[in-house]
Amino acid sequence: MKSFKEKLNTEKIPQHVAIIMDGNGRWAAKHGSARIQGHEHGVEAVRSTVEGAGEIGIKYITLYAFSTENWGRPRNEVDALMGLLVHAIENETDNLMKNNVRLGAIGDLEKLPNQVTKKLNDCIDSLKSNTGLNLILALSYSSKWEITDAARKIAIETKNGKLNPEDIDDKLFEKYLSTSHLPNPEILIRTSGEYRISNFLLWQIAYAELYFLPKLWPDFRKEDLFEAVYDFQNRERRFGKISEQLFT
Repeated sequence: MKSFKEKLNTEKIPQHVAIIMDGNGRWAAKHGSARIQGHEHGVEAVRSTVEGAGEIGIKYITLYAFSTENWGRPRNEVDALMGLLVHAIENETDNLMKNNVRLGAIGDLEKLPNQVTKKLNDCIDSLKSNTGLNLILALSYSSKWEITDAARKIAIETKNGKLNPEDIDDKLFEKYLSTSHLPNPEILIRTSGEYRISNFLLWQIAYAELYFLPKLWPDFRKEDLFEAVYDFQNRERRFGKISEQLFT
């Protein structure tokens, strides 16, 4: 069977793909394993996805790795996830370097444990000269946090006379978001069969194509990414216009 990779139009590869990596816990339950083992197998899905993205020329991938709401999970699971994050960063740095990947992070990063922050910053620094795919980890992130944080910063600068209220528009607001240095995602992928956005990049995905699939995240591989991109390429993106306007 022909791979979806072979079917892709190389002139229409999305620049930025966002992914909600859902289903680790259900994968573990399905296999009679502890929840943390689902998260561990999820790392393999990340590795395959990153490799696939590099193969087809995607420039940015943002992964929803840990939300602000996830801090409310049982303490032992949160501690295990933080430990897994450190372990994954340590183990994957060489592979990311081999694949010419740069690493970045968005979110309320000050809430992360010191050990995680140090490992994350060390990895970001060691990969900063790479020129391929930009892998962005959304950690301690939620859109409500991000938008509230942006509004607070704008309010402070307005109060201090650095901004005029009349100058505040959507373009200026975007400069205060944690993704101000990134293009908006063209496609958002969510695994596990759930049809929710879960407080992820709500501002940025205003005109993104949404792609949901039933496969649990630990089973997701690069071929699934290629299929999602193929589906994206066969959609008509109108941005509020009508079809006829796109071709005039």
